[in-house]
Amino acid sequence: MVRDVDLYVTVPSFFRCPISLDVMKSPVSLCTGVTYDRTSIQRWLDSGNNTCPATMQVLNSKEFVPNRTLQRLIKIWADSVQTKNDSRVDSPSSSVVTWEDVEVLVKEMRAQKDKIELLSKFICFAKESEENCDFLAKFDGFVEMLVEFLVGDKDINFLERVVKVFALILDKVGDYKALRMLILKQNNDCLSALLVVLKQGRRASSRVGALKIIEAITLDAESKQLVSQKEGFLLELVKLISLENDPSLIEASLSCLIVISMSKRVKTDLINLKVIAELRKLLTGGQKASVSIIEKALKLLEMVTSLREGRAEFCNDTACVEAVMNKVLKVSSGATEHAVMILWSVCYLFRDGDAQDALVKNNGLTKILLLMQSNCSPGVRQMSGDLLKIFRVNSKSSSCLSSYDTKTTHIMPY
Repeated sequence: MVRDVDLYVTVPSFFRCPISLDVMKSPVSLCTGVTYDRTSIQRWLDSGNNTCPATMQVLNSKEFVPNRTLQRLIKIWADSVQTKNDSRVDSPSSSVVTWEDVEVLVKEMRAQKDKIELLSKFICFAKESEENCDFLAKFDGFVEMLVEFLVGDKDINFLERVVKVFALILDKVGDYKALRMLILKQNNDCLSALLVVLKQGRRASSRVGALKIIEAITLDAESKQLVSQKEGFLLELVKLISLENDPSLIEASLSCLIVISMSKRVKTDLINLKVIAELRKLLTGGQKASVSIIEKALKLLEMVTSLREGRAEFCNDTACVEAVMNKVLKVSSGATEHAVMILWSVCYLFRDGDAQDALVKNNGLTKILLLMQSNCSPGVRQMSGDLLKIFRVNSKSSSCLSSYDTKTTHIMPY
């Protein structure tokens, strides 16, 4: 048995011999039009049979002819599989999984037979196509079995594979409400297992998968509360948004934090965990942070600065205020909108003097004026107009404003 998990692939059913069920090496066709592997049909005929095994029709002739077209198709398929896996497959039939095989594999899983190897087969089966993912998600009892495995085992190698399968079929599950009830009713054991994967997982993909599962089940206030109150969960998420981590893991962690950080309690906990300092590192990380990461970091910062404690910490962090100001008109329209909302909240709505000074020192007036001339949303334009009022009460800024009005300004696109 080939053990490289990447070698388990789905084989087209018509490549299999109806007798041996193996991939045909030398396909030949009988007078009935049915194709078999030469070795298998020859053995059938040599045993004294005079019928077609598939149709049971009496054969007018025991002669068979090579099916060259099918043989070429099988070769093309086998070559593509070999190239994809970058390894030699000694026997195509030893490494394939079909829909018909899934029921057998599930039974073997429930019988506790080589669970890690079987999960690896499911991973490769799901990776083959969207149809395979949908088949697993809809297969009777499969999702429930995965949840049971999360509850019953704490071996990290096993848990990572369970999460990997889960994440691959997650989009096909459909009824997230039922999934939420299934996972959260397990006395937090499932959440504990997912937290183990976040803390100890050796692959970024499995940790991202755990975050996607958590995000999918946090559909209402109750589920958000259960998840956020899980001991050590928020702390782990804050650690995961460090620039030292894989970008996909940072982005998934930010997405999860945004989803669960709706309540005042969660925002307060995040502020106490110094999330603002971590967000500042993301915003000042240069090319290390993608557009999507910047947008999500600003969105989360917008959420935590809606609290007085968050605004205080943000305004005391001059570098963070500068970083937000520098993202205006520099990243994307989404990033600009979040950045302006943050600045409008602390500078105009709550009139924080330190934030206003930082805005002035970082060429804030010019950027706000440029923003008002850009193709921004009505909401952003309104907030920009409010911010301009702050500059008008400052005589120094007012002179800058008058000087600006005499100049022609070119607006750079994102």
